[in-house]
Amino acid sequence: MKNFIPVFVLIFGMLYFSGIPQVYAQAEPQTEEVDQEGDSDPVRSVAGHIHDDAREHHEIAPLWLVIPFVVLLLMIATGPLFYEHFWHHNYPKIAVGLAVLVVFYYLFILHNVHGPVHAMAEYVQFIALLASLYIASGGILIQVDKKATPMANVSLLLIGALISNLIGTTGASMLLIRPFIRLNKGNIQSYHIIFFIFMVSNIGGSLTPIGDPPLFLGFLKGVPFFWTLEYNWPAWILALAILAVIFYFIDKKLGKANEEDLEDATYTNKYALIGSRNFLWLMVIIGSVFLDPNVIDWVPAIRYDGQKFSFIREIIMLSVAYLSFRFADQKALKGNEFNFEPIREVAFIFIGIFGTMMPALELVGNFAKSPEGAAIITHNTLYWGTGILSGFLDNAPTYLNFVAAAMASQGAEINNIESVRNFALDNYDDSAFELMAISIAAVFFGAMTYIGNGPNFMVKSIAEQSGIKMPSFFGYVIRFSIPILLPVLIITWLVFFAFV
Repeated sequence: MKNFIPVFVLIFGMLYFSGIPQVYAQAEPQTEEVDQEGDSDPVRSVAGHIHDDAREHHEIAPLWLVIPFVVLLLMIATGPLFYEHFWHHNYPKIAVGLAVLVVFYYLFILHNVHGPVHAMAEYVQFIALLASLYIASGGILIQVDKKATPMANVSLLLIGALISNLIGTTGASMLLIRPFIRLNKGNIQSYHIIFFIFMVSNIGGSLTPIGDPPLFLGFLKGVPFFWTLEYNWPAWILALAILAVIFYFIDKKLGKANEEDLEDATYTNKYALIGSRNFLWLMVIIGSVFLDPNVIDWVPAIRYDGQKFSFIREIIMLSVAYLSFRFADQKALKGNEFNFEPIREVAFIFIGIFGTMMPALELVGNFAKSPEGAAIITHNTLYWGTGILSGFLDNAPTYLNFVAAAMASQGAEINNIESVRNFALDNYDDSAFELMAISIAAVFFGAMTYIGNGPNFMVKSIAEQSGIKMPSFFGYVIRFSIPILLPVLIITWLVFFAFV
């Protein structure tokens, strides 16, 4: 627990310097005043003044401030390969230290508080969802006594892709990665895990806002719940079908390597489920994602930078995480070899990513919103721009930045829920098609690297703890993403976007 103290210090430091405590302190004695639109809300008024003062005085982040983010990415890529001992023992300090460096520069040099506050809020939402799903699903043990044929593996991957839309890519990944590894015991190889990341941890969750964090953020901004299902299902089917066929033939060829060792094994073809009550905890987590003050008015919140913030949802999620672990079936935890190292690694790595990527996202966003950038915004540039950056930045904030840029080019504002709804419903020029390009790219390209989407790192960590030798950051990209996934992404672009 002591290793998480720097995380809490950074979060509360960002809250303090953001002025949010002052909002609470001043809101109570503040006399009610009516703004120009006739809305009487003293909390919003105070927060609005704080935000306006910050916006008037802060400067644009300099280009060199991207260096800490680049350094972090390079260390994530090279650390496990060239200086594994040093990296394993020091990555929390490195990630938090680089994040603190950028955050303090924003606060004290640029006088920009709303950037760190948004990054902090997005990180808390991100890690609360991932941690709660990881812990709750860790108490569910699925035992499969069946021979690992290529068809059985493909079936599990496709079932996982479908489930991803119901309990999220994180929930589906944590629920099924261990059964997938056990199913292939004695013959498990790195390509099994990579395809699992492609299909279950990323592309599978394209159909609902629950499926993947970028789509969830879009829903909170105003995109209708069933919009993703209506627009994304053809690309979802195409990409999964291609990957399933590729995996089938790879598994049919490479899966025979140790087949002789398994010939004498007998199978009952039975399934067993231990810890089923944890499904109730999962349902509580999924239900809590809708407790957003920007969607439901009665959820208590404060207003800041044109948005409402409330951590009630995150408090519920983390409470469920504790309770689901506290009352979990010990046989399920032991069978899953459950421990906190995978989520610990994600927590520290991504606080570094969220903290240091602010300048990169700001520079991209400012260019996209400029006259020069707006002039080149099309569904094609949005697809590739969102996609490439989603592979190397976290795909959730990348999605928001490109949606904001696309809307700005149409004269719309992303912080207005009605404007986002109209944008999704194609009430602007080709706007729904542009949103489709951004949505598909953010989810699909999230599988390009280990850091493109939160579950990727956790799946990798669990696989390594099970004794599977996983490729390095560059090995993942060069050996799998580029030769296998990139052609699928190109085909998706050619079929749905290139000639429209």
